[in-house]
Amino acid sequence: RLRLHDGKLIKDRRYHLRTYPNCFVAKELTDWLIDHKEAPDRETGIRLMQKLMDHYIIHHVCDEHSDYKDAKLLYRFRKDDGTFPLSKDVKVFMRGQSLYEKLVSMEESILKVREENLVKYQRTFLGCEMIDWLVQEGEAENRKEAVELGRALLEHGIIQHVSNRHHFFDSDILYQFWINFRRRRRLTELLNENSSRALSESPDSPFCLRKLNPDPGNTSFLSVQTNKEIKIVSAVRRSSITSLAGNSNPYFSTTPTLVFPPVAECNPKSVLKRPVTTEELLSPGAPYVKKTLTIVGDAVGWGFVVRGGRPCHIQAVDPGGPAAAAGMKVCQFVFSVNGMYVLHLDYQTISSLIMTGPRTLVMEVMEAVE
Repeated sequence: RLRLHDGKLIKDRRYHLRTYPNCFVAKELTDWLIDHKEAPDRETGIRLMQKLMDHYIIHHVCDEHSDYKDAKLLYRFRKDDGTFPLSKDVKVFMRGQSLYEKLVSMEESILKVREENLVKYQRTFLGCEMIDWLVQEGEAENRKEAVELGRALLEHGIIQHVSNRHHFFDSDILYQFWINFRRRRRLTELLNENSSRALSESPDSPFCLRKLNPDPGNTSFLSVQTNKEIKIVSAVRRSSITSLAGNSNPYFSTTPTLVFPPVAECNPKSVLKRPVTTEELLSPGAPYVKKTLTIVGDAVGWGFVVRGGRPCHIQAVDPGGPAAAAGMKVCQFVFSVNGMYVLHLDYQTISSLIMTGPRTLVMEVMEAVE
């Protein structure tokens, strides 16, 4: 993004009597990727940019295209228009990068090459040394807060115990930065990631349904449809953390992902009595009222399922979950998510917006007037 700004590929552009700030032309960017050896061909360049779209890093300036087209269309980095979702994962990653840069820039840094059991490790430090440094530098107010920060960094795969046997403690246990933030990364590395099953590939996975009972043995809750028909719905924890491939470390994964249970029937039949169009919802005098819901997710999610598309609707609500407590009901239509208008989006896109957003979810819904 910064290189594109420097090269003047990102700039204010005018189209159809309207000026769009800080945007780039897709076709020009594909040319740039090839010219600067970031992509070997146009097909790879398109795949790379699609990856950035899928991760909510770039988007079409009017959100009219959910995919990246190698054409004279305008796209923009979300960091340039304030729509980049700063989730907890992103915030922890950015904090880790900031701490790493500060540590490696110091003359007498606590990061050193150390040896344990005849094995040498790079960028290592003792847990108690890190705690001392965090408090001294004002990065944490006290040792307890510093330990919590260290644990968050470990759980997000930024630091680790050198042999993956311990969580983070205020002791003389040896840890290391798992990520070398100063290594120059090429965009093509994005295509080599071990991607887990994508959310959109599992249309029947109730991504944000809570467990009625947090007991690991209970993996379902009863979802009551409007016709009182009851079905068992498989549930998934929000932001479940899987272990590294080939690694039994229970504390973190390089990429926190959803863990999907075997696909189960998830109210495949719509709860809507009839299809409703966006135009019908927004027409003057329509029998719908808009409501704003603030839903604070708990450890296992928000407690609802969204389905359909253009517009999407609420398909199921856990009666004991945060969404129900906030006033969510089945058959409501999703108008906006965290301030973003979404009537024109499908449920996979809205699901991703929710999953990558903050724990406190602000949704506007449209409900039929009884």
